[in-house]
Amino acid sequence: MTLEIIVFVLAILFGIIIYWSESKSNRLYRWINHLTHNDELQMKPENRKGFFHLQPFLLRLVYITLLFVIAAVVVSFATPINAFYVQYFVSAIVGTIIGSYIASIFLFASERTKKEALQQAFEKGKDRVEDFVDDIKDNFETEKPKPQQKNETKTEEAPKKSARDRFKDKGMIK
Repeated sequence: MTLEIIVFVLAILFGIIIYWSESKSNRLYRWINHLTHNDELQMKPENRKGFFHLQPFLLRLVYITLLFVIAAVVVSFATPINAFYVQYFVSAIVGTIIGSYIASIFLFASERTKKEALQQAFEKGKDRVEDFVDDIKDNFETEKPKPQQKNETKTEEAPKKSARDRFKDKGMIK
């Protein structure tokens, strides 16, 4: 149990470090993207996405699991000891995912809380609210209540026939 906790804490630190390093440079992801995609589908130079950085949860889980499977295969071939490593494997994957999310929350929270970013978000929200209010005003000003016209044309109501009587009139029923 103690070794599992140590692996979990080290995996959290590994997740933070790998997320931080990939946010600085995603050369490996770009190189693989360059090998697997044609020129029209390749990443743009301003795209910062990596294996862990700016990826959704499922792809991040797949890449981390693949990384640890490769590491487990290398370790099992390099050492003559074969032990039951599933507990460590799972705790390393979960810890790395948690570490990558911790890194995305704490290390990059300063970018979202800078004064310029907050002012820009405020102005954007203000513009959207003004557009919304203008649209509502336009909709209410163009809709003028129409005077109701009294329908005095046919006040005489004929008694309606039942479905059976209509079928008899058409000759479908005897």
